[in-house]
Order: sequence, then structure tokens, then C-alpha cells
Amino acid sequence: MKGPNPEEKEPMKGFPQVGYLKNFISSENIIIGDYTYYDDPEGPERFERNVLYHFPFIGDKLKIGKFCAIAKDARFIMNGANHN
Repeated sequence: MKGPNPEEKEPMKGFPQVGYLKNFISSENIIIGDYTYYDDPEGPERFERNVLYHFPFIGDKLKIGKFCAIAKDARFIMNGANHN
């Protein structure tokens, strides 16, 4: 295989603040494509804190494609934020 391996957590060795996001996601309702990365000086494992109002009982999914770059503290407001 040539190029970086999307199954590794760090695309750039020595820079743990940048991580291939799909390797850090625990929620079944968040789907991330290969090579999408998140840059956060406090660690890419913090990403799910920025997905707001994402309640399992609603059943909505956050899907982010391949080759995306997401900056620290980018927020994703999900359908659970809607109310009468």
C-alpha cells in the first residue's frame, strides 16, 4: 500500500492532535469516511462532544464523507434540537 493507512489513528506520526476520525468514534449513529481527519490540540477523541442534540431514540445519523478536514470545535447541530 502506498500513502497513509486510514486504519491508523494518526495520519502524521508525532502529531497526535490530528487523527483519522473514524478510528475515534464510538457512536453507531456517526459514520465517517476514510481519510477524514479532525485537528484538536486536546485530542481527536474529543470530536463527539461537538455533535449536539444527537439522541439515539430519534434515529438520525451524522454522515461525513471521505477526505474531509474538520477543525477544532466545529459544531454539528442534529435534529434533536428541534422542538415545538
